[in-house]
Amino acid sequence: MKLSNTPFLPLRRWLALAGAAVALAAPSIASAQGELTVYCTVQEEWCRPMVAAFEKTTGIKVSMTRKSSGEFYAQIKAESANPRGDVWWGGTGDPHLQAAEEGLTDPYVSKTSLDSLQDWAVRQARSAQFRTVGIYAGALGFSYNADELKKRKLPEPKCWADLVKPIYKDEIQVANPNSSGTSYTMLATMVQIMGEDKAFAWMKALHKNVNQYTKSGAAPARAVATGESLIGITFQHDAVVQALGGAPVKIVSPCEGTGYEIGSMSIIKGAKNLANARKWYDWALTPEAQAIGATAGVSYQVPSNKKATVPAAAPKLSEIKLIDYNFAKYGSSAERKRLLAKWDAEVGNQPK
Repeated sequence: MKLSNTPFLPLRRWLALAGAAVALAAPSIASAQGELTVYCTVQEEWCRPMVAAFEKTTGIKVSMTRKSSGEFYAQIKAESANPRGDVWWGGTGDPHLQAAEEGLTDPYVSKTSLDSLQDWAVRQARSAQFRTVGIYAGALGFSYNADELKKRKLPEPKCWADLVKPIYKDEIQVANPNSSGTSYTMLATMVQIMGEDKAFAWMKALHKNVNQYTKSGAAPARAVATGESLIGITFQHDAVVQALGGAPVKIVSPCEGTGYEIGSMSIIKGAKNLANARKWYDWALTPEAQAIGATAGVSYQVPSNKKATVPAAAPKLSEIKLIDYNFAKYGSSAERKRLLAKWDAEVGNQPK
């Protein structure tokens, strides 16, 4: 389905969303039966129909806001003395694992049977003592605008090594790993593929070719689709959305291999609407809930429920050279903090 064909919400729904944003900005959130506050980290075009479907199914009124993984991790940590959110849904698993390790989320074994979930989703839950669970998986990669590439008579990039060539100076867009789980996955992926010294040398070289570090991990895919940027490093499913929307986008699985995400879900410790948070948790793991993103034309990840339909356009993980990504190590609080601090000092804060 083309993104442009995604149905618009009626005015009353937009007003409800605006009200939710105001509620989140208020000094406190009312705790009452029949309410739920969801922190959503996928595209807003996916967050909205999820909320609408849950409200229709349960009668529970949902306040929702959308931010990147790193932003929500920082917010949940800042709010830990007085939590405002109930459920953190979506986004890369590394910050969810870090939040679990730091006791910012609550353990919960869903009523949706673990036997119905993919092995990688269950491993994610067990590694975090059930403080989080996998809800989808997607491979990292990059995309480029084929029309612009041809116009500029540049070669097709096929490998991570190609992206640091001087011919792509100021032609690449990627998110900041401090705010984006996508970009942190890239950072951890490069370290695992190349070793830390070579990985940081690669990122320093990439820095010279980056025209913008975005806040959102999906933003570079949109920039490539519009021709604002020639190349964008994202999860491959984010680029699929743009390709299906008619953009001249070519998606690349890098020749050296690549990392992947296990998008996750967690219940925030101290949630004021805990019973309703658990209802969302159980519902979000069902095949019906996991089909909503694809129906909206914005989700092309592999869902974690074995009975959920995998979108036909989803990148086939079995055909991609995936590394044995060490989620336990690179999702740990100490390792994440160390790598991000090193990236800031040696890459992000450096002149081009």
